Amino acid sequence: MQSLSPDEYTRYHRQINLPEIGHTGQDRLKKAKVFISGLGGLGSIIAYYVVAAGVGYVRLVDRDRVEMENLNRQILHWIDDIGKNKTDSAIEKLKRLNPNCELEAFSEEIREDNIIDLIGDCHYIADGTDNLETRRILNLASVMKGIPFVFGGVEGFNGMTTTFIPSVTPCLECLFPHQESKNKPLGVLGPVPGLVASIQVLEIIKLILNMEGLLKGRLLYIRGADMTFKSIKVERNPDCETCGHIR
Repeated sequence: MQSLSPDEYTRYHRQINLPEIGHTGQDRLKKAKVFISGLGGLGSIIAYYVVAAGVGYVRLVDRDRVEMENLNRQILHWIDDIGKNKTDSAIEKLKRLNPNCELEAFSEEIREDNIIDLIGDCHYIADGTDNLETRRILNLASVMKGIPFVFGGVEGFNGMTTTFIPSVTPCLECLFPHQESKNKPLGVLGPVPGLVASIQVLEIIKLILNMEGLLKGRLLYIRGADMTFKSIKVERNPDCETCGHIR
């Protein structure tokens, strides 16, 4: 078993006290490897909480630079970071947050021909992207590698999230077949990605700890304007071009 240092015991004390985690669960978190696609409104918050929780290895990918309009929601990027690669900005903060976490970042565009190499030997895929085309690539990689893909999306006051597990749940294509991304940037209020990303991190932690209660076969839809949460049952499409061959 991978041991925790005295500093780590102190850092994670409030988590270790939870019966669902304990010393064994914290060791599992330390051994886990998480891939995060995008470091914007969702991805920056996912990265922060995954690193804070003590996940041992986190790989980050984002091709963009920090812009002023990012700062209403992207908590890893500050005004002094404008013009920097988002990966550089994020790594700087995350290393200061938790030096016990091994971080690796790539300032690259995610494509079908590089996604498998980018994911490497990570065990989980976290969706922090803002377009359906990239999510389809992540979904395909999830199915090909047989690893979970935790999806999140936001627009305005609304958000949604679910967990895709190959051979167990529907995949992204089952849920959104043949849909196209919207061309213009979507409006979004900062707390909405904060809420959705926090739920995504809960899902990732529960996956690592092998806990029940996951959003398997359920899309959680959140309406922030009236604070209603709706769980929508989703089913696999046996004719899905991406996951239909998996039994």
